[in-house]
Amino acid sequence: MNTLIAVSIAPVGVGEELSRHVAEVVKVIRDSGLPNKTSSMFTEIEGEWDAVMDVVKRATFVLAEKGIRTEVVLKADIRPNFSNMMEGKLDRLNEAMEEKPQPQPQPQQKPQSVEDRIRDTLHRIGGKR
Repeated sequence: MNTLIAVSIAPVGVGEELSRHVAEVVKVIRDSGLPNKTSSMFTEIEGEWDAVMDVVKRATFVLAEKGIRTEVVLKADIRPNFSNMMEGKLDRLNEAMEEKPQPQPQPQQKPQSVEDRIRDTLHRIGGKR
């Protein structure tokens, strides 16, 4: 099931400047191959639930295994039948801000079989279904 998470993994009790430790965490996430994007406070990761959570675990343990107390803040958006939520959400937000008509996102659907298309066509033109 496709999942978009925002995660912040940070060391606790190692001083004021955390960038060196956070860089180790972000490297694990970037090396995962999953779509990801880092901002000043969170990193977003998108993919199948188990794959995303495995990356979160590995990224967390990169610090914890060094004996560093590690804080994890995680927010997950699980939206069945959708993909590319990381970019799609922003696209829809930007469209709304520009006050353009916004198309409703459509869940991915299986292609309709030939038989179903024939039945639908017959129904529309008044034939039996």
